[in-house]
Amino acid sequence: MAVNSKKAAVYVLVVFVLYVIITDPAKAADYVQIGFEGISDAAKAIGEFFTWLADGAQ
Repeated sequence: MAVNSKKAAVYVLVVFVLYVIITDPAKAADYVQIGFEGISDAAKAIGEFFTWLADGAQ
């Protein structure tokens, strides 16, 4: 039962993404840019944390 729910959720997500891309490509590009900026900020924060940790956590 859980597998069917997961497949349905993935299907709905894919349909929604395709709908957004087809109806408003500029907004879809903005969403992708926001996502990559978030990933970049998270990676930068993790790097800063490990640098702080390697420096003796001071």
